[in-house]
Amino acid sequence: MLIKKLTLENFRNYENETFEFADGLNILTGRNAQGKTNCAEAVFYLCTGASLRIRHDRQLIRRGAERAILSAEAVGRYGHVQLKAVLSEGGRELYVNGNKLSRAVDFLGNMRSVFFSPGELRLIQDGPDERRRFLNLSISQTSRDYGAALLRYNRILEQRNNLLKERDAGFVLDTLSVWDGQLAAAGAHILAKRRDYLARLSGYAARAHAHLSDNAEKLSLGMDREYPGTEDEVKERLLAELAANYERDLRLGYTSVGPHRDDIRITIDGQDARGYCSQGQARTAALSMKFAEVEIFKELSGEAPVLILDDVLSELDLPRRKKLLSYIRDVQCILTCTHAERVLAGEASSKIRIQAGKIVRDRVDAPKADKA
Repeated sequence: MLIKKLTLENFRNYENETFEFADGLNILTGRNAQGKTNCAEAVFYLCTGASLRIRHDRQLIRRGAERAILSAEAVGRYGHVQLKAVLSEGGRELYVNGNKLSRAVDFLGNMRSVFFSPGELRLIQDGPDERRRFLNLSISQTSRDYGAALLRYNRILEQRNNLLKERDAGFVLDTLSVWDGQLAAAGAHILAKRRDYLARLSGYAARAHAHLSDNAEKLSLGMDREYPGTEDEVKERLLAELAANYERDLRLGYTSVGPHRDDIRITIDGQDARGYCSQGQARTAALSMKFAEVEIFKELSGEAPVLILDDVLSELDLPRRKKLLSYIRDVQCILTCTHAERVLAGEASSKIRIQAGKIVRDRVDAPKADKA
């Protein structure tokens, strides 16, 4: 998958700019706080329908504007695709090839991307919410039925949690089973998908980590709770866990078990990475997981995603920088940095300079007329 053109209108600090990207390495360069990350964020949004930096779309609209429009032209193994998102205070509208979508889940998978920035260290160092979000966004880009199951699960979970806040315990206990069957069915599909996806991710991440660390350490990934068996067997286990926790859930006022509570277990040389690893180790582990995403997307879709690296190379020493650049030669990459010459190590690239939300195009002077 290759993104050819990106147009931003009233998005973040962009009033109206169009970016044209080359097939290989694309460098967005400029000083800090000029809009490089905003451009990268827009590409990711058009792939996933979500921002990695904010939770509410209205924060993406340029100050003083009523709406923002993001659009992209991309080409993949099945031909050209046009994507557009219109964001306003009243909500958003999503389009694929000019057709307005009635379901946001249908926006997923038309163009895929993997995003990495220094902030992605949260994936290793923070709580389980960050790792579940990573899994959900990653799997949804390759499986729309996972995205649909996730939406269904969250709607049912909200209803069940509202019920648990009722004061009439007898009424709650009589009614919970109605929601449990639906919740367990959607949850079993989510857990089965996560299990299979993480098995693939772990292998690819271990190989990427070995490459980046010169085989100095071993990275391993797994779910903190295992759910073996068929999807029906996982559903039965979830039903049993929900029933076993009725009294606890009533006391807490929310559902205490299920895929919304699970976590990824990340270990380096057998030790929990969250409490064990240094900043450098966390960065290498997170990068390895992102490179594993790239490989999985290739495997499952037959084509590479757009790789977005936001201010990453400046955080790496020269040997790891060279290893990273060698790893991305066969994918389209959008890389942001302040000084391209310091980080590229001679790699060929297409450069776009950004200043105050505008593309700065180098002036070409007209040839001087010959003297008579």
